[in-house]
Amino acid sequence: MTRPPRHRDAGQAFPIYITVVAGLLFLAFAYLAVGQAAATRNEAQTAADAAALAAAQDLRDQITGEWVENLLDPDSWHGIFEGDVELFEDPCDRAGQLAAQNEAHVDACQGQGLLGYRVDVTTDEPVGDTIVPGTEGRYATAFAVAVVELRCTFDPPGEDAGEDTLPSLNCEGVKWDLDPETPATLPGPEDLFDVHLAD
Repeated sequence: MTRPPRHRDAGQAFPIYITVVAGLLFLAFAYLAVGQAAATRNEAQTAADAAALAAAQDLRDQITGEWVENLLDPDSWHGIFEGDVELFEDPCDRAGQLAAQNEAHVDACQGQGLLGYRVDVTTDEPVGDTIVPGTEGRYATAFAVAVVELRCTFDPPGEDAGEDTLPSLNCEGVKWDLDPETPATLPGPEDLFDVHLAD
């Protein structure tokens, strides 16, 4: 019995091999495209988180400054600690700076109540060229919300206290006896408030 030439089998297998390799390459490029898109999306979220936190921290610092200026007027503390203050600088400016540092720009920055900010950003660089049409001009977007929360409570001085005695602050177990004569010993913004991303 005569066997067919072996090179015919090889010739038949070659197109199958090319097809398999082409399919694998396509899958590899597809995974790369998905990876590029995910990386760009993560960059956008990082920029949004940083920008929102920066705005909230700027708000926290301005509230603290207002409280120090009104230290001798304890009746005003509740309103100040709740964020009912006149801001001399826009916290969204700081948000824009942090977004730029993370290669993004702010599309919108809005206060969330008196003690928070939502920031929407878009990356400065697109996803880039991939096998998926249109990605070369597509940018990632993301948003984040950061809030300021008071860490302290205070009660009016006791009846035996003098007229000029200020309330003590209890900041998560740390007691602050306030002395306006020594401003350096007053609690700082990070002592008074916690700043974090909202869930």
